[in-house]
Amino acid sequence: MRKFLLTAIFCLTVSAAAHGACIVTDPTGTPLNIRSAPNGEIIGTLRNGASVTIRATSYDGQGRLWAYIGAGWVFREFISCY
Repeated sequence: MRKFLLTAIFCLTVSAAAHGACIVTDPTGTPLNIRSAPNGEIIGTLRNGASVTIRATSYDGQGRLWAYIGAGWVFREFISCY
């Protein structure tokens, strides 16, 4: 049981680290909208180069991937993680 628990903790840590260093890379030339829900009401914006951390992801009704960054939801395609 202990070995399983350590493996699970390691996998969660690696998964979180994989999204640790992300920046806004919106190719449209306008600030990236922050929304209240995937494709929801606009509640703010971010400029290209802003650092963000993806905390969760979800799909909207049209099958597009969104990322929750703590302040709200952004279109995942416009976030680059390294």
